[in-house]
Amino acid sequence: MYQEKIITPPSGYLTFVLFLALLAGGIFALAVEQFAVGAVALALNFILVLPGLIINNPNESKVLTLFGKYVGTVKTDGFFWVNPLTVKKKVSLKARNLNGHQIKVNDKLGNPIEIAAVVVWQVQETAKAMFAVEDYHQYVNIQSEAAVRHLANIFPYDNFEDEEATITLKDGAEKVSSLLEAELSERLSRAGIEVVEARISHLAYAQEIASAMLQRQQATAVIAARKLIVEGAVGMVEMALERLSEKNIVELDEERKAAMVSNLLVVLCGDRNVQPVVNTGTLYN
Repeated sequence: MYQEKIITPPSGYLTFVLFLALLAGGIFALAVEQFAVGAVALALNFILVLPGLIINNPNESKVLTLFGKYVGTVKTDGFFWVNPLTVKKKVSLKARNLNGHQIKVNDKLGNPIEIAAVVVWQVQETAKAMFAVEDYHQYVNIQSEAAVRHLANIFPYDNFEDEEATITLKDGAEKVSSLLEAELSERLSRAGIEVVEARISHLAYAQEIASAMLQRQQATAVIAARKLIVEGAVGMVEMALERLSEKNIVELDEERKAAMVSNLLVVLCGDRNVQPVVNTGTLYN
């Protein structure tokens, strides 16, 4: 595995002055019919001097190789001169966004879901990015998709079917993003890539089960609401009976209490407006 070696080559300004001097000298030699001297000066100028001049912009680097051997990486921005025989490959050090495609995968419980992620990454070690993998751009794309698939397989979408799940894809956004970032950092370290941030950008049930899952969620919400209403209604009925008994407003036998409880529960738990009924008789007639 290649380790990055940062080098700082000499300034290119003095070399550029030498280039201009050799250019002027070669033209002058040709003008005075010193063809051999002029040809040699111009040949050296355009073969050895000019090809070695490089401009390195901010947040860019130049990876240098000489006859198949890694020489070093220039990360300092500026104007430099390097060995003209080296092969110079530009590698950007800027942060980049990878907006992953929506992929269909099964969650921990086997439910088909659609998921996608956004990854912010940048090249940290240029030698690994250039020599450890074939194409580091494609490597980032494939490994990011593999990490998202693996993450979706080890967690359920929600805890409706797995109530013991402490982390879900739907509700554990921060934890899931942290785990995704850690896994991507491990996968991409081989290529010298640093993961700045990774987050889930899209999460939904697959189209073929989305309608059924929506009905299940609605039913769960209705059951939870009904449970809360019933608990509140029972408490209110209990309180009403206790207050009537404390103030001696009316004495109720078991049958009348049962009727009163039934009526109160209908009124409190019903989802429609109450229709009052005037009883002109008694419970016993």
